[in-house]
Amino acid sequence: MYTYSFEKLEVWIEAKKFTKKLYAITNSFPDSEKYGLTNQLRRASVSICSNIAEGSARNSFKDKAHFTTMAFSSAVEVLNQIIIAVELGFINNEDYLGLRMSLESITNKLNALRNYQITKSTNNQINP
Repeated sequence: MYTYSFEKLEVWIEAKKFTKKLYAITNSFPDSEKYGLTNQLRRASVSICSNIAEGSARNSFKDKAHFTTMAFSSAVEVLNQIIIAVELGFINNEDYLGLRMSLESITNKLNALRNYQITKSTNNQINP
């Protein structure tokens, strides 16, 4: 079976694990949040992985960097939402700290990837 380039990226693997953990944690959210915070958290976390994957299929480094930026933005959105979930009592402090540490690692990797892509994009424009 063919392995796509995004499947080899450490940041995609980490973001996928994060999403699975978040899904497990949000299973305990109140039913009243099924179409609210639960749905928003899940969609935003899946968006991190999806944007990494979609960006990997783009032809230019500029396009790749755009999707990496979108993944970064989704990660920050998730952080915002887990902070709210903690304050509402839906996530305990231990889970929050674990999620936050994972997001910090993911955003650091996304930032490094984006910087690489921007550098490659700039170099390709100078030396086509």
